Amino acid sequence: MRSPLDDSQPPSSASGGDIAFAHPSAARDMATQLRLFIDSVKDYAILTLDPAGLIMSWNTGAERIKGYQSEEILGQHFSRFYPPEDVARGKPQQHLDIVCREGRFEEEGWRVRKDGSLFWANVVITAMRDSQGQLVGYGQVVRDFTEHKQAQEQLLQSEERFRLLVEQVQDYAIYMLDVDGRVSTWNAGAERFKQYKAEEIIGQHFSRFFPPEDVARGKPWYALQVAAREGHFEEEAWRVRKDGSLFWASVVVTALHDPAGNLRGFAKVTRDITQRKQSQERRELEMLRDAVRARDEFLSVASHELKTPLTPLQLKLTALLRTVENNPSATLPVERISRDLEVARRQVRKLSDLIEDLLDVSRISMGQLRLDRAPMDLASLARDVVARYAPQSAQVGCVVTLEAPTPTPGHWDRSRVDQVITNLLTNALKYGAGKPVHIRVRMEAGLAVLSVRDEGIGIPMEDQPRVFERFVRAVSERNYGGLGLGLFITQQIIEAHNGIVQVRSAPGEGSTFTVMLPPGPDLPPEPGAGAPPEP
Repeated sequence: MRSPLDDSQPPSSASGGDIAFAHPSAARDMATQLRLFIDSVKDYAILTLDPAGLIMSWNTGAERIKGYQSEEILGQHFSRFYPPEDVARGKPQQHLDIVCREGRFEEEGWRVRKDGSLFWANVVITAMRDSQGQLVGYGQVVRDFTEHKQAQEQLLQSEERFRLLVEQVQDYAIYMLDVDGRVSTWNAGAERFKQYKAEEIIGQHFSRFFPPEDVARGKPWYALQVAAREGHFEEEAWRVRKDGSLFWASVVVTALHDPAGNLRGFAKVTRDITQRKQSQERRELEMLRDAVRARDEFLSVASHELKTPLTPLQLKLTALLRTVENNPSATLPVERISRDLEVARRQVRKLSDLIEDLLDVSRISMGQLRLDRAPMDLASLARDVVARYAPQSAQVGCVVTLEAPTPTPGHWDRSRVDQVITNLLTNALKYGAGKPVHIRVRMEAGLAVLSVRDEGIGIPMEDQPRVFERFVRAVSERNYGGLGLGLFITQQIIEAHNGIVQVRSAPGEGSTFTVMLPPGPDLPPEPGAGAPPEP
């Protein structure tokens, strides 16, 4: 340790009592080791002062922190480490007076290096007394806390900025609760939403923001319990303003814990979303009105569609009955009866199909659409459906062409896939009457692909996203008929098979419906199979 003190003098204890050593040489060795230890310390400036405040010793840490070599500073007054304004106010001597009176002084403050730069120092000055209690000098330990001070100031600035931000936010009520739920802070947003001034509400329990029925059910305390147990509580519900009016609030309560895990209170963020709720309610009301209109329209269409086959059926059956009644013994005209019965049979089949469609919608809505899978050939089934509807095709003047050059095997529900092909074909005959209909079946990218293309009226672009919805018809004119269920049922059947059905259409150019089915019973479509193949 760099010091002009006589090494032969044994050290005294800081408390005033002599330190006893077993042998004078051992004491000298220990003193030497102590000086070497202090001199090697670099993170602390350790120095001694005489009773007048003159520097008597100087270690490596003092040299590093304050910038002076020992030969430059020994014998100088320690006041040169204080800023000029502190020296002018007599602070160095005041600090020594405190040490003389109390034995110790500690502070954090600015100190000056040799080059004139300031650093934030943690300073401890301790009185050193001999065995008779006489003051012999001072020990001073200084640590450079500049980085700590800067970090602390940055933290304080950050906290201040955050406090200002929270206080000035007006779109959110942001405030703190103590562990019992009493309001401890209040921002501008809280004042705007809830109408209370800070001085009116701080210290009050937050339950006053809840409707009386929620308070009676203990909801405020439940919210705090959930937040304390799970970390946060969140809900949308009614809250009460100071004037008693209600607003619809989005509320988040977050538990606040100290580093030891103890609950210190709660942070509460509330937003007034009354306008959003009102908009949502208006949308829901409009959707309800749309649903009622759709229901009424469906009932009207369904009544018309169910009545349409009943009229010719009743006429034909009445004519047959009158023929029998008016000619009880005559030979009945077989051809006429056969023709009338065929008309009646077709109308009964139409009624049956309509009712079956309604039943399918009910099954689908209840999740009861069942598939009976078995090996089958899609190409063969398509030929059967085309043949079955040949008379109807001829009646509406459509030439149906089928391109199915090879078998297309798979595990599907034959009756349901038959229903799909039938729906697509009858739609094409309805909207493409008098023009060709093209059906194509093939395997492509590991999928069985069926496309049905007509050259009819087509579907407007804005209506295409809705053609697979219930009770939606591609063309709303009554003369085209139908309940608007066929494409909905078709999509549900295909998706139950893990397949896809899509539409491409242009007004005046016709429509193409494409079905893609995985051949296996449980295989989804392969990646990249989402784009419909070219028809």
